[in-house]
Amino acid sequence: MNSENTWVTSAGGPLILIPQSVCHHWGGAPRTYPDDEGDYGRACEVDGYVGLIDVGGVQALVLGDMPARTTFLPQHNVLVREIAGDEDDANLSALVADLLPRVEWESGPTWTINEPVVLFDSVYESTEIATEEHLRIDLQTGEYLIEAGYIDVPSEYLILVRLLRDRLPPSAGRDGQPAASNARGEIQC
Repeated sequence: MNSENTWVTSAGGPLILIPQSVCHHWGGAPRTYPDDEGDYGRACEVDGYVGLIDVGGVQALVLGDMPARTTFLPQHNVLVREIAGDEDDANLSALVADLLPRVEWESGPTWTINEPVVLFDSVYESTEIATEEHLRIDLQTGEYLIEAGYIDVPSEYLILVRLLRDRLPPSAGRDGQPAASNARGEIQC
């Protein structure tokens, strides 16, 4: 795939989205892992495509099931998790738009978003996030129903995670559009 979208990869465990103001509470995998599983172990306990865990008194969204590389398409409010494929990034948004009505969605938790969230590999502790692959996602505040589903089409095997605000179709972000950014060092944890 091209690199028009910012992709976050995993060293083998789950990815996580944490509200930016509390990401400094994330401990990742401690040096004593696996004897002490730490926060990383809590993320690994999530069963299925998605789940919520507590981080610093608020909920964080764990992307479980597969350690698939992941990007966010703000125009669809969808996290795209690529298990395998060779689709050009330039065509990814159109592909996802075509797939959305065909996915058999599994209803997940309701997640309250009050600020930007940061997507990263859950193995990293907060002090490592800014220098590793990450994606800052700015969504409109509110309650989001999280749905996920697996779909395969010729040459693509994807898990899509849809964020539905107020259980309605996706809406615009704080400034009119959801936004995503991956500038290194941009986040404060």
